[in-house]
Amino acid sequence: MKQNKKGIIFTDGGARGNPGPAGIGYVIYDEKNNIISSIGLYIGETTNNQAEYQAVWQALNKAKDLGFHELNLYLDSELVVNQLNQKFKIKNSELAKMFVKIWNISQEFKNIKYNYIPREKNKLADKLVNQAIDQALKQKPRL
Repeated sequence: MKQNKKGIIFTDGGARGNPGPAGIGYVIYDEKNNIISSIGLYIGETTNNQAEYQAVWQALNKAKDLGFHELNLYLDSELVVNQLNQKFKIKNSELAKMFVKIWNISQEFKNIKYNYIPREKNKLADKLVNQAIDQALKQKPRL
């Protein structure tokens, strides 16, 4: 019988300015609370909400590659959690496109739950976002 691998993922996305220089971060844990994968990535100029969606999408792709079947995702964006849980409508066309990508990959998993948490409980993913943006801005020549 195939093992049912469960994971916990914390994601975050942020932009300095809205839109502005943006980054994503995620941390993937196994059932024993070991960090299996984490990333902080600069994604260019975008909005906060687009960055939040991008973080979820990237994390789901990595979780799929790692062989997870059930996931609990934790985000500090109430809007994105409610949209992913289909409680809120998505009015922005760019977010709607990202929602479809996330919906499609979510079909690869047995179960996914999206949960809202306060920002204070998402410190590691938030730190990864800010490190990625800081690093990119240091390397970018200012005019």
